[in-house]
Amino acid sequence: MGLLALVNLVLLAVQLLLVARAVLDWSGVLAGPAMPGSFRSRATSGVTAVTEPILAPVRRVLPPLRFGGVGIDLAFIVLFLGISVLRALI
Repeated sequence: MGLLALVNLVLLAVQLLLVARAVLDWSGVLAGPAMPGSFRSRATSGVTAVTEPILAPVRRVLPPLRFGGVGIDLAFIVLFLGISVLRALI
């Protein structure tokens, strides 16, 4: 396996973790908070622990947009699209 293939695989894994984070975040919004110790709670904690160190520096540069009581996380969108562009170039 070449270096570019390995980088592409890592970027794909990060993208999948970001998708999992989005799904888990929305499940919390739609279904309510997870029961402590449940699968959803453990999955959310694990995915957040992995993705937050990647998202935090982007959020410092690009804070969420606020529209009344709604916030749009631009860091998530920019990071996901940036990874997509990098993977397309590889």
